[in-house]
Amino acid sequence: MQKDTASIENNMKYIPLTEEDKRKMFEEMGIISISSLFSDIPEEILLKRKLNLPPALSEKEIVSLIKRTFKENDLTERIFLGGGAYFHFIPSTINYLLERGEIYTSYTPYQPEMSQGLLQAMFEFQSVMSDLTHADITNASMYDGASALAEAILMGERINKKGKVVLPKNLNPQYREVIETYLKPRNIEIIDIGFTEEGRIDIEKLKSILKEEVSSVVVQSPNYFGVIEDLNKLGKIIKDSGALFILSIIEALSLGIIKPPFDFGVDILAMEGQSFGMPLSFGGPYLGILQTKKEYVRQIPGRIVGETVDKNGKRCFVMTLRPREQDIRREKATSNICSNHALKALVALVYLATVGPRGFKKIAEINYKKAHYLAKRFNDEGF
Repeated sequence: MQKDTASIENNMKYIPLTEEDKRKMFEEMGIISISSLFSDIPEEILLKRKLNLPPALSEKEIVSLIKRTFKENDLTERIFLGGGAYFHFIPSTINYLLERGEIYTSYTPYQPEMSQGLLQAMFEFQSVMSDLTHADITNASMYDGASALAEAILMGERINKKGKVVLPKNLNPQYREVIETYLKPRNIEIIDIGFTEEGRIDIEKLKSILKEEVSSVVVQSPNYFGVIEDLNKLGKIIKDSGALFILSIIEALSLGIIKPPFDFGVDILAMEGQSFGMPLSFGGPYLGILQTKKEYVRQIPGRIVGETVDKNGKRCFVMTLRPREQDIRREKATSNICSNHALKALVALVYLATVGPRGFKKIAEINYKKAHYLAKRFNDEGF
C-alpha cells in the first residue's frame, strides 16, 4: 500500500521529483547534475547565489496570501463607468454548463446530422429573444451591439436605397465610430439629429429632417444618457416618412420593465446582449442580437436556424438561411460575418433560463431603482 501511494505521489503533477527520479533522468541524458544542463552558458554570467525567495507554502497558505494581496486592489464590483459594458451578477450555472466540451466551440454546426444539440440551442436562443421583443425574426447572433447596429443600417439601405441615415447625437459615441467605419466606403450619408435638455431626440427637428427621403432613422433607447425615448411617438413619425425605424438597445436588461420594442413599430432591432450573463472581460467578446420583421428576412445578415422534420418524420433543426459570402455568391451576400458568437448566444439563453421571467423583471427593477438612487445622490452632492 505504501509503495502504491509513493508511486502516485511521484507521478502527480506539481509534486517535486525524488532523488531516485532525478538519478534515472540524469542517466538517460548522460549528465551528472542539473547544472550540466546549462553547461553551454558562460560561467561568468551565471548567478552565483541562491534566489531570494520565501519558503515554500501549502495550498491553503497560497490561497490566503493571494486573497490578502487582492484586498489591496480596487474591487471590480465598484464600477460606475457604464457606457455600454455593465457589471451584473452572473449565475454559476452559466460557467458550469459552458465548460462542457461538447458546447465549448465557436464553429458553425454545418452538418445537422452531427449537431442537433447546438442547432436546437441556437433555435431556442432565437425563440427566446423574439419572445422578449415581439420580433418576427432573430438571427443566430452577431459580434456585438455596435456591429449589429451597423449591419442594421446596411439592411435599411438595401431595402430603401436612399443613401442616407439619421443618427441621433445621444447615441453611444463608440457605436457611432463603428457605424462611420462601416458606412464610409459605401458612401452612405449620415444626417445628425440633436437632443433636448431632457436628453431625448429633438422630435421637431426630426420632423424637419424627414421632409427629405432617408433610408432609416436610428434611435437608441435607453440612450447614452440612460434616458428612455418616446418610442411610440418616434415610431409614428418615422413610419409616416417612409423611412425604416431602427432601434438600438445597449442595456438588454431594460427589456424587463419596458414595452416590447416591436410593439412600437420598430422595423429592425440591434441589441447588445452582454448583460445576459457575460463578464466585462476588458471589452469582449460580447453578443450582438439582430432582429427584424418577416418581410425583411432576406436582408438579415448571419444565419437563421429553423425547425423541420427528417425523412422519418422526426423533429429536427437545420440552417434555414445562410446569406453569407462564404455560402453564396459574394454579390448576393448580405454580410461577411464568419464564425459568429454562438457560444455567447448560448450564455444569454442559459442566463435567461436561469433567472426566469419573474427574476428578469426583478433584476430590471433593481437596476432602475439603483440608477435613480445614484442620480439623486449626485444631485444632492451638487454634481
